[in-house]
Amino acid sequence: MQETDWSRLKAHELRALAAQDAVVILPIASIEQHGPHLPTMTDTRLGYEVNMRAARKVYPTRPVVVAPVVWSGLSEHHMPFGGTLTLSHATFRAVLHDLIVSITRHGFRHILISNSHGGNMVAMQQICDELGSQVDAVLVGATYVSEAGEDLSRHCQDQPGVMHGGEAETSMMLACEPDLVDTSDLGSVIDGMDGAGFLKAGKTGYRWRPFPHITANGMAGNASRSSAEKGEKMLDAGANALAALILDPATWADPADRRGAGTMGVPFR
Repeated sequence: MQETDWSRLKAHELRALAAQDAVVILPIASIEQHGPHLPTMTDTRLGYEVNMRAARKVYPTRPVVVAPVVWSGLSEHHMPFGGTLTLSHATFRAVLHDLIVSITRHGFRHILISNSHGGNMVAMQQICDELGSQVDAVLVGATYVSEAGEDLSRHCQDQPGVMHGGEAETSMMLACEPDLVDTSDLGSVIDGMDGAGFLKAGKTGYRWRPFPHITANGMAGNASRSSAEKGEKMLDAGANALAALILDPATWADPADRRGAGTMGVPFR
């Protein structure tokens, strides 16, 4: 099987991948509390798993390489529960900026910033906006849960979709890291089920709140129906969605320019 993990490849192998116009997946995640039953590595581990699965699906059609996961994310809202490591927005964006520039300096021109933590979504979009016009590369940002949508969430029985530490994340961790999941009392690991809108104000407004605003135990959802079998289906749904995104030619199409020689009789210089 073709190696797709950047950290396991040698420098000359990565240079060869750049020459083949390989896609680079840059995973971003977090180290943060995930309730009383899941490890703090949950987002990072699941992000790595989904991206490696996506890379294996894509590689027969197009070369792809998965960079090391940026495990340090934006998790201030989880700090009250302990166990969480967080960066400031400025530091997080600076780290992504420097990593993306490093990747492009090696000749890679198609970069997927692949996110597995909800708190990173706004900053991910901002870095695409900030760097999109500055680097000689196409930058795409995606969160695997959102990209998979119904294909992933339909496997949930007791919650509407992927929630923090709930049925989905617990199932996926049971599939890839079962020894790190405390299954001794999953029937009681339920909280924050009504917290889907805790960051909303009015009809379209946003209001910051720490996570204890909706949960006493640090999780949101219902872990009681979790299973490794569901987790496998969910991980595959996430990987399939990212693979489809990568293989779609429209994803990497250069921007169009419809200005022509001039507009309304005034030429562009």
